[in-house]
Amino acid sequence: MPHDTPLINTGAPHSARIWNYWLGGKDCYEVDRQVGDEIRKVNPEIVHVARAQRSFLQRTVTHLAGEAGVRQFLDIGTGLPTLDNTHDVAQRVAPDARIVYVDHDPIVLAHATALLTSTPEGATAYTDADLRAPETILDSAAKTLDFTRPVALMLLGIAAHITDDSAYEIVDRLKDALPSGSYLVFCDSTEAFSPEAMRAMVEQWNQASTNPRINRTPEQIARFFDGLELLDPGVVPVSQWRPEPSVSGTPREVSSIGGVARKA
Repeated sequence: MPHDTPLINTGAPHSARIWNYWLGGKDCYEVDRQVGDEIRKVNPEIVHVARAQRSFLQRTVTHLAGEAGVRQFLDIGTGLPTLDNTHDVAQRVAPDARIVYVDHDPIVLAHATALLTSTPEGATAYTDADLRAPETILDSAAKTLDFTRPVALMLLGIAAHITDDSAYEIVDRLKDALPSGSYLVFCDSTEAFSPEAMRAMVEQWNQASTNPRINRTPEQIARFFDGLELLDPGVVPVSQWRPEPSVSGTPREVSSIGGVARKA
């Protein structure tokens, strides 16, 4: 990890802090809360999307560390530490799990020590790198992870920040580096269910943030899983990926679609 923490601008809104605010976190400033509330006005669903995505992380990591027996996780686009980060969930199931977090955000870097707690049997590490630099990510991750053994690649809501088709090439490069028996956990935002609200959300986000994003169609999101074996129930709203049993039935759709797939 770099020794010098980059300067953090507390006077401008920041995407990681806005997301943290929607998740109920405290690592945000007044400007982030203002922009977060403005986005919520045009898209009231966004807080539910953020929390549904966090629950998706919890369920997928629990499955992979448990039933699937995965002991290594590469979480790119980590975001600010909050309740039940990947290592919290994985090491609760498998104390010997090893996790590498990747983000290029100075906000996340400043809080990275909260991500580096670990069980004595396992390990966590943090890499300051951009998703657009897959070789840098893989070289750094190899210091902690053994790429001859299965790895779960976590890309939750991060590929939306690569707004052209180079996103597929980047994800393919990361997939290619994974050995047989590895998994991809992926989700991204879509306009399939609430087109006007999600379009307005992206417009508001891009006006306020220096880290633009786009929404993708379900078909475009499914393309990230090409070449892998999708686990049931396939590519679905994240709220509907193996939800916890509930008397209220199947959870409602949210405007974030994802899934889990295995590399043969």
